[in-house]
Formats: sequence, structure tokens, C-alpha cells
Amino acid sequence: MIVFLCVCMCVIPTAAFDTVNHQILLSTLRKMGISGTALQWLNSYLSDRSFRVSWRGEVSKSQQLATGVPQGSVLGPLLFSIYMTSLGSVIQKHGFSYHCYADDTQLYFSFQPDDPTVVARISACLSDISSWMNDHHLQLNLTKTELLVVPANPSFHHNFSIQLGSSTITPSRTARNLGVVMDHQLSFTDHIATTTRSCRFALYNIRKIRPFLSEQATQLLVQALVLSRLDYCNALLAGLPACTIKPLQLIQNAAARVVFNEPKTAHVTPLLIRLHWLPVAARIKFKVLMLAYKTTTGTAPTYLNSLVQSYAPSRSLRSASERRLVVPSQRGSKSLSRTFSWTAPSWWNDLPISIRTAESLLIFKKHLKTHLFRLHLTN
Repeated sequence: MIVFLCVCMCVIPTAAFDTVNHQILLSTLRKMGISGTALQWLNSYLSDRSFRVSWRGEVSKSQQLATGVPQGSVLGPLLFSIYMTSLGSVIQKHGFSYHCYADDTQLYFSFQPDDPTVVARISACLSDISSWMNDHHLQLNLTKTELLVVPANPSFHHNFSIQLGSSTITPSRTARNLGVVMDHQLSFTDHIATTTRSCRFALYNIRKIRPFLSEQATQLLVQALVLSRLDYCNALLAGLPACTIKPLQLIQNAAARVVFNEPKTAHVTPLLIRLHWLPVAARIKFKVLMLAYKTTTGTAPTYLNSLVQSYAPSRSLRSASERRLVVPSQRGSKSLSRTFSWTAPSWWNDLPISIRTAESLLIFKKHLKTHLFRLHLTN
């Protein structure tokens, strides 16, 4: 039995961008091949920055900023990501895989449940990360460091803790990963509940001002504040039972009624058709299939490209030109049906060949939405 362990670590977000050492950053850029005028531009961008504080009509004297990158700028997050690149070798040295997004870092690895070295490996890795951050003028926020154990067998019970300095880290039932609430069973019920609450609050506020809004303005507000939340990382919900994602569908139904100022009892399908909104289940499928198309063209992220394989028949067959994907066997693994490596090829191969062989992402997107719209709303 394999147990999957996800360790999420975050540096203090309010100080991370502000404590970047300029000399270390410029040295890192130089090692990456940036030199001459380009390096001078970046040096100029970072240096001679100052700030003032305005309070009740009074303005303080200017103070020099000797460290940090502007967080609200276009270059800020990119420069910070470059600043963090050498952390990868520290993490990989301990046998961990990792993903970094600006100041948010996730570590993960799998292990056997009876492996006696797990605690020592995690502790050593966290200790080295803490040392690396100290050397780079950053601080590891242990209060926001979360440890999530995802067992392959739900009956498996873990009981261990990680000691780092005076702090103790124990496995938690949920962990927030870039706005997604992940639970130890990967059921995403907590994430759906959180999304539902935030959408309900947004709809409540829109309803209060609905009498003063036009239909078009209401639709724009709903799409920006509600549908954007329903669509965020919704590919993770692929394969979940209809009853699990039903709360999200109820939110979309309520949103459609708000747009047209209809009562709660109004039939929602005609409203979705008028808005040209795909239902929640179809939106999930739409997102997965968009990513699947990108894997067939090699434009998806590397970690997704490695999860799917193009179908190549051993003999010269007509299906060789149909752009099909290999569907892995589910033998011995019930949970495989919820993974991208299974849902993407399965749903992809079910598409009409005219959609699978679309010449561009834009054409594919247009035809896919029309196909799903007919399948879920007009049939």
C-alpha cells in the first residue's frame, strides 16, 4: 500500500517580497545568463526606491528601500520566483518533488506506511529549507506550514509529528493550496463548501443592489464574482458524484435567476440557455478537455503532458489519424477514475473526431462549448 504525503510550506506572504536581497537576486540573474544592458536595467529597476507614509493628511519623510521587489508590479512575482530557484535543489536533495508559485511552495512524496524514515526525512528537509531561507533573508512561517497525509487506504491511521525548533507540525485534515481546500480523502467537500459560502455571500450583496442594475451589468457582476469562483480549479472536481457538486449547481441556478430578476421557483434551464452558460458538470468537463487538447499539442504544463499518452496503433489503421489518447486500465484502483490521466483520455476519446482534430485551440474551444451546450441543455 502506498500513502501519499503532501507537505505545504509558505513563507510569510506580507514580508516575503519585501525582504528580497538585491545582490543575491542580481547574482542569480547573472548565473541564468542575464548580463550587460539587461542586467543593468534590472539593477536600475531595483535600486534607488523609496517610500513615504501618509496618515491623516500628514506625510512622512522619504525612506530608502534597500531590499524587496514591488509585489503589485508585473515583474515582482517573476523576480521573486527567480530568487527562489535555488531552493529546488535543496528540496530535491531529500527526494521530494515540489511545485513553487511565487511565495507558495508545496512539497510531496509517497512512502510505505511502515517506513521508519519518514519523520526524519521531513524534519531534515524542513530544517534545510529554514536554513536556506535564513541565508536568503526570508522567514519560514511555521504557523502556516501544513502537513497533509492522503492514504491510499482510508483505514490507514497516521500518528506522527514533525519537530522543527520549538514548533511542532502535525498532520491536518485539510490544507489550503493556492486557494483550493484539499482534504485528506481528496473528496473536496470542504472546498465545495467554502466556494459555496463565498458565492452565496457575493449573490446576497448583488441581490441588494439588483434594483439599481441593468440586466447586462448584473450579468457582468455575477460572472466576475460568482462564476469565476465556480470555475477556479474546477478540473479537480472531475469524477465526483453529482450529489457532491450539487451545491455548486444550486449556486449557478441562483445566479441565473438574479441576472434576470426571476423568483426562486423559476425554471432555470431556459435561463442558462439565454445566458449561454454551461451547467457546472459541463464546465468541469470543458476545463479538463481544454487541458487535454493542450497535452495533444504539447502546450500544456510538463506535469500534465506526462500524465497522458497519444494512441499509436501497432499497425497502420485509420484510427491513427483520429488523435486519440490511451486510457489506462482501472484494474485494482477504484480512485483512478477521478485522476486526470483517466478522465482526460476517456472524455477526449468520446468527442466527435471533428472536434478532436481541430486545427487550433480557439477553434477547439468554440466547437467544444457548442457540443457540450447541446449535450447538456438542448437535448
